[in-house]
Amino acid sequence: MSERRVETDSMGEVRVPARAYYGAQTQRAVENFAISGLRPSEAFVRATSWIKLAAARVNGRLGLLDGEVGAAIAQAAEEVVAGRFTDQFVVDVFQAGAGTSHNMNANEVIANRANEILGHRLGEGGPVNANDHVNMAQSTNDVIPTAIRLAALDLHGGLADALVQCEEALRLKSLVFQDVVKSGRTHLQDAVPVTLGQEFGAYADALGHDLGRLNAAADDLARLGIGGTAAGTGLNAHPDYHAEMVRELESITGFRLRSMGNLFEAMQSQADIAAYSGALRVLALTLTRIANDLRLLSSGPMTGLAEIKLPAVQPGSSIMPGKVNPVMPEMLNMVCFHVIGNDTCIAMSTQAGQLELNVMMPIMAYNLCQSLEVLTNALGAFTDKCVRGIEADEDRCRYWGERSLAIVTALNPYIGYREAARVAYEALSSGRTLAEVVQERGLMSPEDLAVALDLGAMARGGIMGRA
Repeated sequence: MSERRVETDSMGEVRVPARAYYGAQTQRAVENFAISGLRPSEAFVRATSWIKLAAARVNGRLGLLDGEVGAAIAQAAEEVVAGRFTDQFVVDVFQAGAGTSHNMNANEVIANRANEILGHRLGEGGPVNANDHVNMAQSTNDVIPTAIRLAALDLHGGLADALVQCEEALRLKSLVFQDVVKSGRTHLQDAVPVTLGQEFGAYADALGHDLGRLNAAADDLARLGIGGTAAGTGLNAHPDYHAEMVRELESITGFRLRSMGNLFEAMQSQADIAAYSGALRVLALTLTRIANDLRLLSSGPMTGLAEIKLPAVQPGSSIMPGKVNPVMPEMLNMVCFHVIGNDTCIAMSTQAGQLELNVMMPIMAYNLCQSLEVLTNALGAFTDKCVRGIEADEDRCRYWGERSLAIVTALNPYIGYREAARVAYEALSSGRTLAEVVQERGLMSPEDLAVALDLGAMARGGIMGRA
């Protein structure tokens, strides 16, 4: 694209790469915002193009857009949706407030392609105008928040599927490990016995609850304010445009959509975006906790807990031969920390809205889409390369379970808390087992002691030896 053509906008002439489908306003943004090199998510580009496609159809039906022009815009928008012109979306993520540069990038690409469809050479213009036709009845202020919602809904399905797969894999492990008795741990200290299956079942249920929170937040994203145009009044839009756009976008995307109701709120508030990002944050916190547990449970193999074995997927050290690290949980940790950082940015951006508009939407769009994409990919890799291949070391689990001083808790109903504490302290200081100390002191019969110290029964709960 070393050759240039001259295009004009309301501020004058601009030199644009000769083969670019974007135009003057996009080029100005490229020159003004050489900040990060980050480009919009493909899902966000696709969602923006859905809106342009829907608007061309709706404005045509309402008699506001010439049929031939509308058809060309619709075809061009469909091509963008299909991914043909993704490389033409060149505006940096850090750009003009509200996303005007991104919106005009879409308008110009679609307008130039539409003119090409109508028989004109790229860059020579034609009957389709980016502002008057592609952007008809729209403003950046209603296009961008609608596009964020649609992009998030587009990506939500993939994340939900990945989350279900991980939940089911953990659930399967809970069944496989249901009889593997081990020491529980609270405060990272010995606690009463549990089974490895109980631990993994709790992980699965936690992810199920996180999915419920995400689905509820996604339902609120289905509320659209498209048609509010610049400030919520719907100025320059047909009275039926808003309702028709919601129906048309529902038809195009296959999502169940509905009106925001108050279109002024749609401009002012991005709380639904913050709520969905917040649900992603909670999921990231849950996944961080689970990943950390797997790292602890697999620590060793000789000097740690070593109660489970994670699949070995690559060498773990450039200097220590034979070392294998828990790389998949470590990767998941990093992704989760990144998602939490993205959410903090979205939260700050949400409260930064002023009067009729929130101008921080471009970074909200980027961070939300990125969080969805990296979490989806990370969950898939974590499930396939880690969770599905986890094995239990049953002997190691029982070894630690039998040596936990916390099993003395089961003796409370027989000898009382204070006496049980004395037994625990004596066992710890003398190096003897709990059973040896109890028998030496004549506190319980051997039969009652055997029943009370049954680790498997303890993991099932209740009062040991009593119905």
